[in-house]
Amino acid sequence: MLTKILARGGPASGYLFLRYLRGMVLLVATPISLLLGWVIPDVTAGLVKLANSERYRAARYLKQPEAAPLPDALPRHAGDVVTLFKDKSFLRSLLLLLMPAVVIVELVVAVIAVVAIPATVIAMVLWPLDPGGFNLVGVPIDAWWKALVFGPLQLLVGLGFLGWVAPAVARGHARAVLALLAPSAEQVETARLNERVAELTRTRAGAVDSHGAELRRIERDLHDGTQAQLVSLAMRIGIAKQTMAADPEKAAKILDDARDGAEQAMTELRGVLRTMYPPILADRGLAGAVSALSARSPIPVELRVGELGTVPASVEAAAYFVVAESLTNITKHSAAGHVDLLLERRGSELYLAITDDGIGGARINEQADLLGRGSGLHGMVHRVEAIDGQMELQSPIGGPTTVEVILPCA
Repeated sequence: MLTKILARGGPASGYLFLRYLRGMVLLVATPISLLLGWVIPDVTAGLVKLANSERYRAARYLKQPEAAPLPDALPRHAGDVVTLFKDKSFLRSLLLLLMPAVVIVELVVAVIAVVAIPATVIAMVLWPLDPGGFNLVGVPIDAWWKALVFGPLQLLVGLGFLGWVAPAVARGHARAVLALLAPSAEQVETARLNERVAELTRTRAGAVDSHGAELRRIERDLHDGTQAQLVSLAMRIGIAKQTMAADPEKAAKILDDARDGAEQAMTELRGVLRTMYPPILADRGLAGAVSALSARSPIPVELRVGELGTVPASVEAAAYFVVAESLTNITKHSAAGHVDLLLERRGSELYLAITDDGIGGARINEQADLLGRGSGLHGMVHRVEAIDGQMELQSPIGGPTTVEVILPCA
């Protein structure tokens, strides 16, 4: 019972003490804020930040999810009173100025909750040293019977304040802060839209960068591989044509080499095309394509595929390349002996999880590290975020490493 009382009263009293200190600071700063706030923009911006800090601590005390903050104060020039009084966050944060009106009462509650029990014990033990000099519930103690009657009474009062009154006052204060300093529905929606715009700007920029890098890679592969093979093929056919009349056997040998070169060029061209949109996706679907990737992996893969339903082509391609890149990374860098791969539909989302038992330590970097790791994961993130998906990497040192991907299918 006593443990529960302390567990409730301790945090509540601490919360009330800190609110008192902040209230006193506010009381001192209020005249300065009112005089200088309209001139110095940082003063009003600071008041909004203080309001958000109070909301955060109130939600934390109540053990609630983090409260939506007030949007930052509107940018303005010194003396711009029109913008100041249009700023809904500033106007809402002015309610903080009510705090000094209640923190004195809350401080009294917190002091009684914290001090009553120790003061009772001290008074009951030491009153003989100074009869009448110690008080219990306001009664001077000059006899043992008074100590034995009023001491337990003050103990009950102290326990009541510590276990019930202080927590109730603290909860009331925290709930009032969350209610009074809450942003309006319009502010919440505007903040959500702004955040969404910022996220889309970031992911689309990443997608454009990734797309540009992909085009440069395809151009490089075609230029250095397929184009070189085709140029060599044209030269061999030309030489064979010139030598056909004089030396048919040599011409035939050159044409055989040209045929081998043509086959090699076709193989390289198919490889480039597979990196653009794998034909196997159109032929066998996502489940079949992932199954083929797992079968080709040099590391054993335990594949679990649930019912996928209809999956958009862009989502299929993203999931396929995530699996392909992940298996390549695991083979090159993880020293793993086993891979678990889960692919399933969860409502309107496609869920993909790839776990290996390797050494871990994978990180998402824009540039590859000294071991060549990281840049592939960065490309995977761009590919996933480009279609509003989410990717999470967990790879502690020593393993295991898990890549989780959620892709919207609606």
